[in-house]
Amino acid sequence: MIIKIDDIEIPELQIYKELREAAFRSDRSFIADSPKVVNLLLESDVEVKSILATQEYYDEFFDLVASKNIAKVYLTTKEQMGKIVGHKIHHHCMMHGIRPKDITLDEADDNIIMLDNITSSENVGSIARSAAALGVGTYFLAKSSPHPFNRRALRVSMGYAHRLKTYIYDDILETIKALKSKGYRVYAAEVREGSTPLGELNAVNKWVLIMGHEGRGIAEEILDECDEIVTIEMQEGIKSFNVGVAASIMMYTLSK
Repeated sequence: MIIKIDDIEIPELQIYKELREAAFRSDRSFIADSPKVVNLLLESDVEVKSILATQEYYDEFFDLVASKNIAKVYLTTKEQMGKIVGHKIHHHCMMHGIRPKDITLDEADDNIIMLDNITSSENVGSIARSAAALGVGTYFLAKSSPHPFNRRALRVSMGYAHRLKTYIYDDILETIKALKSKGYRVYAAEVREGSTPLGELNAVNKWVLIMGHEGRGIAEEILDECDEIVTIEMQEGIKSFNVGVAASIMMYTLSK
């Protein structure tokens, strides 16, 4: 049953305003926006608490919404939606869901992409999308990094972040040591003298790829703990790729 909104101040709608880019609740609530992202999540097993959308969206996708047995399905206008979220919007659909629980170390897959304190939601989302596309199923991030279900990261990933297992680590050095004890070979992506060119890498089946901070790269103490440092061959005078691009190239090579 679709609920037409008469009062935008009802408590059930406040989450759409509260959960902006980096906000989370203790119940793992998240907000997704845009039909492409919302529809992908509706086709998954992600728990959906409510939908906030216009008649235009329901006219096209109501069967999909109805298939999920969602408790609260709200009808609004684009203008009213803007007032609810507190800023102008360019889409006509939003969703309140519950993100999957983060995994334990023992639940990680054989191939892991690991970020060293990357700060950009766009990069976190871009890398999540590439990992999902390339079959790299586990994502390790620091507590200080944006979560893949951060609103903007989820949008950039086009919703594909839901296909990844997410592990949040406290201490990267201790985590690397724990992974090595479980048989992973740990590769660090860094431009430095003596590193292995990606085209010459003899990759193993069970691996971790660490991508460094957008500005600082990977710290020496972390590089010292890794098994091998790998560099993408580039034209002379070019120092580095964007971290999302570099991660995609390296994950593709390692997974093949």
